[in-house]
Amino acid sequence: MLYGGDLTPKQCWTLLDSESATLIDVRTNAEWAYVGMPELASHMNPLVGQQWQTLPHMEVDGDFVGNLQSKLGQLGVKKDGKLCFICKTGGRSRAAAMAMTAAGYPNSYNVTHGFDGDADDKGHRGTINGWKADDLPWRQQ
Repeated sequence: MLYGGDLTPKQCWTLLDSESATLIDVRTNAEWAYVGMPELASHMNPLVGQQWQTLPHMEVDGDFVGNLQSKLGQLGVKKDGKLCFICKTGGRSRAAAMAMTAAGYPNSYNVTHGFDGDADDKGHRGTINGWKADDLPWRQQ
C-alpha cells in the first residue's frame, strides 16, 4: 500500500473534527510564515509542522520520518492514528504520506490540492480548490 488515500480539504476537516486525527503541514518555514497556516479548532489535535523539503535547495529532509515520529510520540499519536498531510498543492504531502506509510503508519492521507490549490487563469492560487478556497480556517503569522 502506497498510503491511506486522498482526502479533499473538507473531508480532512471532517476527519479532524470527528476523530482523533492529526494534520501535518509539510511546507517550508517560509511558507508557514508568509503564506499562512491552517487554523484548527481547540478540540482538535494541534497542527504539526514538519518540513518535507528544506530551503534553499528544496532537498528532501533525510530525517523527516524520524523527526515526525518524535513529534507524534510527544503528542501521544500511535502508529494506527489517522494522519492528514498537507502542502501547497498536494505533491509533497503525498510523498510524506507515502514515507510515513512505509514507516508503519497505515492511516496516512494526502490532502488533495493542499493549502493553496491550483492556479486560476490569472495565475492566482486559493481561488479554485484547496484549504483556502474551501473557506476552511487559516491564519497568517
